[in-house]
Amino acid sequence: MSFTQTTLTRVGKPVHRLGLALNYGLAPQDLEAAVERGPNYLFWTQSMGKMTDPVKRVLAQDRERFVLATGPTLGFFAGGITRACERLLKRLDTEYIDVFHLFWVGKSSALTEGTLEALVKLRESGKCRAIAVSIHDRPRAGKLAADSPLDMLMVRYNAAHPGAERDIFPHLHPDKQLVSYTSTAWKKLLSAPSGWTGRVPTAMDCYRFGLSAPQIAVTLCAPASLSELDQNLAALDEGPLSEHEQAFMREFGRAAHSVGMRDSL
Repeated sequence: MSFTQTTLTRVGKPVHRLGLALNYGLAPQDLEAAVERGPNYLFWTQSMGKMTDPVKRVLAQDRERFVLATGPTLGFFAGGITRACERLLKRLDTEYIDVFHLFWVGKSSALTEGTLEALVKLRESGKCRAIAVSIHDRPRAGKLAADSPLDMLMVRYNAAHPGAERDIFPHLHPDKQLVSYTSTAWKKLLSAPSGWTGRVPTAMDCYRFGLSAPQIAVTLCAPASLSELDQNLAALDEGPLSEHEQAFMREFGRAAHSVGMRDSL
């Protein structure tokens, strides 16, 4: 794995390690220009309706180039998950989904014996190539990363919430891969917390922090514009964070977390 490129094992495709989350500012008409810049991991959900047609267009141009990550809004029962997959395939006019998720396990979905069996059957049928969950519960995520039929997990990881280094990374099975999100801690890492007098990280610093962890296959970004995406991509030319940069990001992350963040590090 290089700093900017890796291969998703179960999907069997090379992927740019900076993935596109399509739920924020990027305009629908800009998606084709965005993927021309290199990113080919597309995280799309049904709530991102304005991006549906642009996603369909880029998939139709070269389906084997792109990694489509999606899943049902809710996923509590096996039958509902199977039907949701069929609806997503039809809505996006594609024969398969690369990474099929259960979203926010424990909140908007349930990973049970029945729902896990449904995911495995979808993978075996070829309707999806990899099965995944997004999850906040890091200890549970660590257990799933160590031993489960899942291929991938989507987890929070940033300088203010580095707990995956303790709860998930040491347990990650070699055949499983991680996707990280909220690299900027919902932009809280982009402004100085009370009492901070030093410099403040940029979004590019935050993405480099995530990608500097070899356990992270893909880090999602949600650029507000093509120019913002260009800035993010340019930052990757700097490569992994240096030891000094790591120390700065972690110090700032602790300071930011101590002001107004109630969830655990």
